[in-house]
Amino acid sequence: MVLRVKVLRIKAAKAEQKEKLKHNLNPVQISAFDEMLHNVYATRRPKPSDYDVRKDLVRVFNEIAKQLYGNSKVPVVVEFGSFSMDIFDAKSDLDLSVNFGNGSVELPREKKIQTLRKFARKLYALQNNGHVTRVLPITTAKVPILKVVDCGTKVECDISVENFDGILKSRIINLISFIDDRFPKLSFLMKAWAKAHNINSSKEKTLNSLSIVLLVAFHMQTRNPPILPPFSALLKDGSDPESVKKLCRNFTGYGRDNKETLAELFHSLLVKLSAVQILWPKGLCASAYEGSWASKTWDSKVTCISVEDITDRSQNVSRAVGVSEVKIIYKCIQLSLRHLSAFMDGQIEVSRLMELLFGSNEEATGAGTGIPHLAGMSSRRGRKRRPTMSNFALGKRPRAVNWAGMSTESSNGAPAGAE
Repeated sequence: MVLRVKVLRIKAAKAEQKEKLKHNLNPVQISAFDEMLHNVYATRRPKPSDYDVRKDLVRVFNEIAKQLYGNSKVPVVVEFGSFSMDIFDAKSDLDLSVNFGNGSVELPREKKIQTLRKFARKLYALQNNGHVTRVLPITTAKVPILKVVDCGTKVECDISVENFDGILKSRIINLISFIDDRFPKLSFLMKAWAKAHNINSSKEKTLNSLSIVLLVAFHMQTRNPPILPPFSALLKDGSDPESVKKLCRNFTGYGRDNKETLAELFHSLLVKLSAVQILWPKGLCASAYEGSWASKTWDSKVTCISVEDITDRSQNVSRAVGVSEVKIIYKCIQLSLRHLSAFMDGQIEVSRLMELLFGSNEEATGAGTGIPHLAGMSSRRGRKRRPTMSNFALGKRPRAVNWAGMSTESSNGAPAGAE
C-alpha cells in the first residue's frame, strides 16, 4: 500500500531520529574519522595522468569515428558520467557518447545499434592485434552500449550513441558541485564505499553512480540548515547548462551556516538510508528536485529503492536495483554502521575502520596509468609524439602502436553479432 507524502515524511523523520539514537558519535573519534575521510579522498583522487589518459581515449575514439565515417565533422565522441562530473578515480569506467547531432531530433534505436556495431567491427580487429580487449556490444539494454577495455591502461570504456540525457545530467551535477565542496567530496567517498562493497553497478542490479550522487545531494538538501538548495531552484529556467550555471552562482556558499564535517555527513547519510528501509515499498522516493521525500510509483508500481531523476522526473534512476540485491545493499549499510559504532566506542583503530569501509588503498589506486595502446609514441629523437593516420596509410608503424590507426581490413573476423 502506497502512503501519502505527508504520512511518509512523518514516518521517515521519526525513523531517522530513532536510528540516530542507536549510533552515538564520540567527538574525539569523529574528528579522527573526518581526518581519515579527507585522507581517503586525497589519496584516491585521480592523478594528472588519469585525466590525460581519458582525454587521450576521447581523442582516439574521435579519430576512429573519422576513419569509419570519413573526415567529416560528425559524429563527434564526447565524454560524460563520472569523468565529466569529476568524481571518478583511477579505476572508473569512461562513459562515451557518439553524437551525430545536437539532440533536437531523436536518432532511431536501430540506427544507434547499427552505429555501435560499426564501431564494434573496428574494435574486434584491434582486439585481434592485442590493443584492446573485452569488446562486448550490449544491444538489448534500454540504452544500447558497446564495452571495450584499453590494454595499455586497463580503462574500460562504455560507448553509447547520442546519450544527450547522460551528458546533460553530468554537466548539471558538475556545475552544482561548485556550490559547496562537501557535495563532490561526499559523492566521491560514497562511491568509493559502494565500490568497496560491490554495490555500485546497475549491471549487477545494485546502485549506479547517479543514484549515489543524487542520494548524497538529497541528504545535503535535507540537513538542518540545508547545504544544497532543491534542484528545482537551479532548474527553474530550464536544464540548459548555461542557465543552470548562472543560477548556481547565486547559490555559492548556500550551506555556509551548516558546519557539519564530511565524517558527520557520511555517518548521517548511512543512518538516513538505514532508517527508511521499510518505507521504500510504501512509495517513498528521494527527490533531489524537490529537496524532500516524495511519494511516487513507477508505472503504478513501487521499486526497491526510488531516486527521482532530476531532468525527467518520470524516471527512477535506481530502477535497476533488484529484490535480492537491495537486501545486500542494506546489509552493507548496517554493517558499516556497526563498524562505525565500534570505532566510536574505541573498539577498532582508524586504520582498520578505513579498510572495513573502503578496502585497501593499494586495491583502490592500482588501476592502469600506463601508456594507452591507443596513444602511441613515435620519434626518431625519442620525444613523445602522437602518430598520425598517415603513418599507417604509408605502412610506417611507430614503436608503440596507436590502435586508432590500425587497418580495419581484418575486421571480417568479428564474432557473430558484431555485424
